[in-house]
Amino acid sequence: MTDTTEIVVVADLAALADEAAARIERVVLDARGGEPATIALAGGGTPRAAYQQLAGRCPPWGRVRFFFGDERCVPPDDEASNYGMAREALLDRIPLRPEQVHRVLGELPPEEGARRGEEDLRASVPGSPWPVFDMVLLGMGPDGHTASLFPGAPELDERERLMVPVHRPEMPQPWRVTMTMPVINAARQVLMVVSGSQKAPMVRRAIAGDADIPAGRLRPAGRLTWLVTEDAAAELEREDVG
Repeated sequence: MTDTTEIVVVADLAALADEAAARIERVVLDARGGEPATIALAGGGTPRAAYQQLAGRCPPWGRVRFFFGDERCVPPDDEASNYGMAREALLDRIPLRPEQVHRVLGELPPEEGARRGEEDLRASVPGSPWPVFDMVLLGMGPDGHTASLFPGAPELDERERLMVPVHRPEMPQPWRVTMTMPVINAARQVLMVVSGSQKAPMVRRAIAGDADIPAGRLRPAGRLTWLVTEDAAAELEREDVG
């Protein structure tokens, strides 16, 4: 753990959702110099709760652009679509112009979806050699994966591309598109939201910087915040928690 890592433990999923929503809202409020805040959204049940809370807040929504850290290769109206989940929980419930939402085109072949997503990032998010997001929101699976970067996968070591296709034949949606780790780590803020006792061992390992799991490779240029429920933080040492 570094000086730019913060660990915040909250009682339950409802408290996590409220705290995450407040932090996302703050990024929009702090948008600098007339430039829109750039925020990469995550899929999963824990982020969904945060989006539902965020939809009830009222920052100047015209000052934000939403992107996605990863997407399943399914149409946008498929129940497995990360975009579809975020649209239902948040995007359709707040006043946004179409150009403020940059979805990954999951209906395309995976390589084409990754190429188009990379082109959009380069054109839409300032920064060199990597786009610099104001915030990247992440969740973590019980195996320590984050976005669609999985333990032992070759995509973890990608150092040139911004987005890549991912094939996980054992999963219900075997093809995905994901941001690469250098893009995530270039962000000004990374907010990792985790709930559930089954994730406690990986929370401990990831915060300790275990590079064998993807979430343990989070070392953003800016600030990394772990926002975790008490059950997910059960294996952390007391001195680790701020």
